[in-house]
Amino acid sequence: MSNLERRPEETICSSSAELDTARTAEVLEPREVPLGGPRAMLVQRTLPHKDRRMIGAWCFVDHYGPHDVTSGPGMQVPPHPHTGLQTVSWLLEGEVLHRDSVGSVQLVRPGELNLMTSGRAISHSEESPAERSARLHGVQLWVALPGQHRHVDPWFSHHADLPVVEVGDATVRVVMGEYAGATSKAVTYTPLVAAEVAIAAEQDITLPLEVSFEHGVLALSDGLTVDGSSVSRGSMIVFDAGRAAVRIITSGPGQALLIGGTPFEEELVMWWNFVGRSHDEIVQARQDWEAGRGFGEVQGYAGDRLAAPPMPGTRLRPRPRTRLT
Repeated sequence: MSNLERRPEETICSSSAELDTARTAEVLEPREVPLGGPRAMLVQRTLPHKDRRMIGAWCFVDHYGPHDVTSGPGMQVPPHPHTGLQTVSWLLEGEVLHRDSVGSVQLVRPGELNLMTSGRAISHSEESPAERSARLHGVQLWVALPGQHRHVDPWFSHHADLPVVEVGDATVRVVMGEYAGATSKAVTYTPLVAAEVAIAAEQDITLPLEVSFEHGVLALSDGLTVDGSSVSRGSMIVFDAGRAAVRIITSGPGQALLIGGTPFEEELVMWWNFVGRSHDEIVQARQDWEAGRGFGEVQGYAGDRLAAPPMPGTRLRPRPRTRLT
């Protein structure tokens, strides 16, 4: 998924040494972002957030839906570029058709993972197919690639058979990484986890956590109370490393996405759809995209590719991964 903001925020995410160690849990409220033009589908963005820009290597989280897509275009994200990251597409309802510049064409459905690694450069599109379900509900996430892997050749994988474990009264599907003894086959470049947590009825459950990870619990439904805090759908509660468990109480059937990872030790510059290390690197990536260099071509999308927004008038400024207090 693209960041379609015309004036994207410039962000540098810095090392874990700059964390405010007094902050142990916080609820991140999302901001609403239109995904496209005048009839755009709205998404709720929790990362990057003004107070916290990363959870482990996770640097971008959009939640969307449930949306009625029986009329209108549904999701329509034209070809756009990425560098230095992995995109993680996860659906709860509906379908999304992915095309990319390495030749992949893949329909993703609920419970299946679309994982695209941009490496040095890739472009892709995402759209609601002509034949589709009535509702669309999902999450798009980005994972920052560490320095030794950020220039790998671009590639794509699809995982339709992910491991599922029972944790108390919760059913947990392991999307990436390892959780409760089950390991996803999806390739990761830093220690991390992503897992969908489904709770069938009103419950009080405790999920074990990897103590060396930072974690976030993204509410995919209403009625969740996480460690005593009410977390509405689209919001996320974040925990610093050092916690061994998290308690979730539901008022009825509920769903959440657990993400986490070791604190990311490198400074990142993140602007539009690029994750780099410096202002000049971002400028070069933008120039290459506008000139049609290095990102390949997406075949089969019925429309023009996205133009890059203008660079800000000043150099991209360093910002810490959390707002220190």
